[in-house]
Amino acid sequence: MSAQLSIRDLHKAFGAVKATNGASLELLKGELHAIIGPNGAGKSTLIAQIAGEIFPDQGQIHLNGQDITRVPGWQRPRLGLARAFQVSQLYTEFTLLENVALAIAAREGKAFGMWRPLSRDTRLLEPAMGYLQQVGLGLRAQDSVQALSHGERRQLEIALALAQEASVLLLDEPMAGMGADESARMTELLHNLKGRYAILLVEHDMDAVFALADRITVLVYGQTVLTGSVEQVRNDPQVRAAYLGEEHA
Repeated sequence: MSAQLSIRDLHKAFGAVKATNGASLELLKGELHAIIGPNGAGKSTLIAQIAGEIFPDQGQIHLNGQDITRVPGWQRPRLGLARAFQVSQLYTEFTLLENVALAIAAREGKAFGMWRPLSRDTRLLEPAMGYLQQVGLGLRAQDSVQALSHGERRQLEIALALAQEASVLLLDEPMAGMGADESARMTELLHNLKGRYAILLVEHDMDAVFALADRITVLVYGQTVLTGSVEQVRNDPQVRAAYLGEEHA
């Protein structure tokens, strides 16, 4: 199976600190691939390089066969990479439907200042409703973002990512700050998206990771120390000792 996203030997240093130190992984078509690791492992820096916020000192990033290592982050969604959760792009004064419609308009190159006529454009509103329904928010379409719970905002952010019509979704700690019920709903949503998109998931909730992931990459000190199935990672003695603990054995 071909890789939709390939990270090869990425290095990024900030002074004497090597934030990524030879990190490599492949995200296959339709796969949900999780990245885990202790605090300070370099996950945030790796994701920032994949998203194009910073460029690596060394190494390559390929998206759908194209070298995007030096492509600016704002161009990457048009090439097939959509990111959610690091920086919220929600307009709290607008409805959910308007937020998703704006995301579609931005993808199509329409200016924000044209919102008034766009708000009546069925070519935007109909697909926007479709994305909201995919994430379980169809009944909240006319509600203000301000009325949403934390978990529902995360669902809306996924709808915005889907609106980019990307083939690869980069999800950065979607369960962060959620309670048990919200985490369960997010896990179900991501499970429903599996196979339709290639998903790279960074997450600390190990129950969710083990429930969702096809493969897992373990990052420690900026290096990928292991990539394998859930069972391979769960049963690796070094990973258990360094990160998982006995509760996930």
